[in-house]
Amino acid sequence: MSGRSIHHPGPVAAVRHAAVACQAQPLTLVLEPGKPFNAAVADAFAVHGFDGGYMLLEDVPMRRMNYVIPAASPEAEHAAWYSDTRAPAGGGLIKRAGLHLGSRDGEAFLHCHGLWNVPGEGVSMGHLLPFEAEVASATAVRAFGVSGALLDVADDAETNFRLFAPRPAAASKMAGSHRAVLATVRPNEDICLAIEAICAEHGLAEANIHGIGSLVGAEYADGRHISSYATEVLIRDGRVGNSAEGPRAALDIAMVGMEGGISQGLLERGANPVCVTFELLIVG
Repeated sequence: MSGRSIHHPGPVAAVRHAAVACQAQPLTLVLEPGKPFNAAVADAFAVHGFDGGYMLLEDVPMRRMNYVIPAASPEAEHAAWYSDTRAPAGGGLIKRAGLHLGSRDGEAFLHCHGLWNVPGEGVSMGHLLPFEAEVASATAVRAFGVSGALLDVADDAETNFRLFAPRPAAASKMAGSHRAVLATVRPNEDICLAIEAICAEHGLAEANIHGIGSLVGAEYADGRHISSYATEVLIRDGRVGNSAEGPRAALDIAMVGMEGGISQGLLERGANPVCVTFELLIVG
């Protein structure tokens, strides 16, 4: 197990992950220009009758693409914070990103981490600001519509952030074709072990793992070590396979740290604690 951890200002919650069984429907959606990115994503899901889901973005041209990366907190009320807004002139291209669409204060709201090409700078990574971004042209993307559960923003006493948490929701008009689990994982829990526990609890011996979150640095399976205590993470390829000992998770990720450095690779199982939160769609 990793010896790394992070101290948050609030009381440590007794329950270390939350998971709600649901159904997931593979979709092809079209993101339309001329509106904030948050609205474009919500509208694209709504066309198919879904209030929430997970979207995979690849080679999406952006007219505007403001984002932040992790940073030290300027005060003691939070263990980590965000950098100043980075606003590339002329937008850019989202090379690969993932986002969860849920709700905040009764309105559609998304959370997105990804890799992008920034004009004149090359590849960068971070947390896209959903109301300060806009696609440049109509673009088809892959997604999963989620039925029976929704990520909803709630106050979190442990981290003193407002964070997504899964809750049961009404079934969508289009029933999902895959068993799934919508889940979040709390700080200092190993992300691979937490996913394995969730899969065991929900009877998923094999699954694909989609999601974004943060880790306290990283230990990669090839021996590389990342020391940044606050990061933004995208699961590039996540899978759970069956073994004699039960479900075993393998997560290939991309990560950006507090200095802007990007790393990618397969995580070492049992050595990568969550920093603030991790949001997952686990599809059987």
